[in-house]
Amino acid sequence: MSHATLALGATALFAAGCVWYLPAAAALRAGADRPYSHRIAAASCVTFWCTPALVAVLLLTPAPWAALGAVTAAGLLTAAALLVVSRLQRSREQHEESQRWSTLRQGGTGAHAPDSTPPSNPARAQLTFLLYLLPGNIVASVIATTVLLTADSLTRQSAVTATMTAIGISAASLAIAGTRAQATRRH
Repeated sequence: MSHATLALGATALFAAGCVWYLPAAAALRAGADRPYSHRIAAASCVTFWCTPALVAVLLLTPAPWAALGAVTAAGLLTAAALLVVSRLQRSREQHEESQRWSTLRQGGTGAHAPDSTPPSNPARAQLTFLLYLLPGNIVASVIATTVLLTADSLTRQSAVTATMTAIGISAASLAIAGTRAQATRRH
């Protein structure tokens, strides 16, 4: 089967998924109006459905099959990781909500004094850190593996290229994750 036929099939798959990824994109644009777990699940959905679109573009280039498989695996693994994080966050949110209702049923106010600051949530900062760090590291690993697998022969230059690319992506991911976690901790 030709690459163009496969690209057409991947494009059709991406177009068919619009009933899932368009509402997810709207949820992402809504921002803080949606629960945090809902936004993470929406990011997972968008990542999952954008993977065939990316593969369709790569099918139109002379990319080797190993690169196509690596990109597909990276997209699916990232979407799965985001979905797992979303489910964990959802269970935390439900637990917090049940605690609030329990406090209300017991007759307590459960509210803070107006002049006190709300307690910081270190678990949410840690979750944010992982949410930004893991996809970057997965992509870095996949790109390094792809560079090594698609090289004509394992030379020092291909090994250095793979290593430096992975280090650069991991460092950027670490910096972004740290910044976002710090911002989450403040709010």
